[in-house]
Amino acid sequence: MAKKQDNTLPIITHIIGYFTSFIGPLIILIAAEDKNAKNHARLALNWQLSAMIYIIISIPLMFVLIGFLTLFVVIILDVIFCIMAAVKASEGKLWTYPLSIPFTQIQK
Repeated sequence: MAKKQDNTLPIITHIIGYFTSFIGPLIILIAAEDKNAKNHARLALNWQLSAMIYIIISIPLMFVLIGFLTLFVVIILDVIFCIMAAVKASEGKLWTYPLSIPFTQIQK
């Protein structure tokens, strides 16, 4: 009988990323020993760093009013993407966040 993979840490990685930005996934990437958890942490880290960049870009754009819209969209996408990634992690699948800049690469 095949050993069932524990998906708890990968799920937590995506959820904690929403609350701690890039800090939570970075800590999990550094501290975890499981390759699967590290890959999920890399994906979450890529998205959280990308979202932070998008938010920083939105702030000066607020002077021309479009920044309010882009900031709102990034915040909503962060919620949706983190939930979707956590659901995929519960199924044992890696999910690459759309619009994510690949700062780190998945280890095969």
